[in-house]
Amino acid sequence: MTNKFYVTCAIPYVNARPHIGHALEFVQGDAIARYQKLRGRQVLFLSGGDENALKNVQAAQDAQTPVQQFVDRNSGLFRTLAENLDVQFDVFQKGSDREKHYPASQKLWQLCAGSGDIYEKEYEGLYCVGCEAFYTPDELDENGECFEHPGKKLDTVREKNYFFRLSRYRETLTDIIRGTHSGYGRLRIIPEKRENEILAFLARGLTDISISRSNERAKNWGVPVPGDPTQRIYVWFDALNIYQSGAGFGWNDSLYRKWWPADIHVIGKGILRFHAVYWPAFLLSAKLPLPKSIFVHEYFTVNGQKMSKTLGNVIDPNQIISKFGSEAVRYYLLAKFSPFADGDFSEPEFTKTYNSDLANGLGNLVSRVAALAQRLKITPDDGKRTLLLKSFGDQYQFNLALETIWKVIKECDVRINERRIWTLSGGEKSAALDDIIRDIRNISYNLTPFLPRTAGIITDQFKGSDIPKRDPLFPRIG
Repeated sequence: MTNKFYVTCAIPYVNARPHIGHALEFVQGDAIARYQKLRGRQVLFLSGGDENALKNVQAAQDAQTPVQQFVDRNSGLFRTLAENLDVQFDVFQKGSDREKHYPASQKLWQLCAGSGDIYEKEYEGLYCVGCEAFYTPDELDENGECFEHPGKKLDTVREKNYFFRLSRYRETLTDIIRGTHSGYGRLRIIPEKRENEILAFLARGLTDISISRSNERAKNWGVPVPGDPTQRIYVWFDALNIYQSGAGFGWNDSLYRKWWPADIHVIGKGILRFHAVYWPAFLLSAKLPLPKSIFVHEYFTVNGQKMSKTLGNVIDPNQIISKFGSEAVRYYLLAKFSPFADGDFSEPEFTKTYNSDLANGLGNLVSRVAALAQRLKITPDDGKRTLLLKSFGDQYQFNLALETIWKVIKECDVRINERRIWTLSGGEKSAALDDIIRDIRNISYNLTPFLPRTAGIITDQFKGSDIPKRDPLFPRIG
């Protein structure tokens, strides 16, 4: 096991406020980062702001706000969400950063150009502003609309752009993803169904892609193309490179060599193609190392319906955090949704989960044992811990990991009841509680990646020989 681990969340567009889906991904990435720290690794955890997209410019115009001011403000909203969730990014790399990110993206361009993979031609195609991507008619739904943005017509765009020879890399990418390439390690895609999806996409063949936009269409916003002041670098070529620019690429070689390649990219299913095809192809062209794995999560519905501004059901995660607390939100997002299946977010279900698992489950066990331990001398914490989640890093199934921990919580309650510990006294009671308290200390240790604040409170409360009584961790609601 190497001592360093580099994990990233996707780089969100900052044209609008963050929603509950962003909270899900931030918490997933944070749990992975904290888990790797628990295993003794030095971790770099990164996200950032995709600030150079056309949709950001359009949103700024609608808000009658200068673009830089608009993206600065909205990127700040994502950083605030992370702080409210106790998500600890080591780096939040802004796409509009002219000191670090601009030179990094221009360097990547120059490396790809040096491999002969960039050329200029005139092109006409169907463009989805929401995805910032061109689509062929057979990639659209029956209404001729993008699957990610139904109800929005695509623009027909005709202009001269620079293109990347994506078609050159189909066989190489296929072999790398399968793990059969002699010169590269396997690019693992989690779960397997998403790997199969990409292999099927590659099997249909690849076409070269446009990687620049005219200044006119880009509204003079974004990273300039090296050597051509009339063009800006395409947002996906640019934004994906935040994973490198935030780790030193183009401005700090020793930092870059320390952290790159990324060990895992945490993303949503809607941007898989960009991460599993475009991004590694750019890196292959530039002769740079590839990321080791891509973790792909699913989406939310809200009360059975897709989240939509039109329906007015987009959930502001900060409101949920204000009402229930960050730890409850982290628990619900990680414990009650399989990362590999769409899940439905409902506040009544949230309240039910809070009361059953946190108030009546973990919280009640901690309060109950602390009360039983009053006026007894408990064996002090010896610091020995058992990691219950040794296989967690195989698939990062957060819900199953928390299910394992909650099984121990329930077993502790059963043992208290079976031994009727409240009827014991003196040394017999202390000995019986020692076993339970040892398990509680271990529970708090294993909770660290998922509920870091709660884990810290429990560890502090149960560290000594005198266990203090404290306010409930999770007071019941309703």
